[in-house]
Amino acid sequence: MLAQGKDFVMNECAEPGPEKCQCNSLPAVDFSTFMISLYSSALVQLGEMPDPSTGSRSKNLSVARQTIDMIDMLAQKTHGNLDSEEEKLMKSLNHELKLAYVKAKC
Repeated sequence: MLAQGKDFVMNECAEPGPEKCQCNSLPAVDFSTFMISLYSSALVQLGEMPDPSTGSRSKNLSVARQTIDMIDMLAQKTHGNLDSEEEKLMKSLNHELKLAYVKAKC
């Protein structure tokens, strides 16, 4: 259980030290990286990018639609709370994914 008011940081490294751990190379998680993560997942689901674990491309349009719907939900829930760059990124990613979805359905 987390102490109230404290940030939780998970350290997956078994051995301390940057030479033994790749954790230090991961970008900080902020709203933009979270959105780009969802965007990348949707591109894989649309068959626009290869799956990083298999290297192959395949379409799963129902899952892609769900990911796009999650981005729509986040756009609605965060309206008025994003800075201008985050707002622009959200709109751009959302628009690009919807176009890619229509293209993938044809």
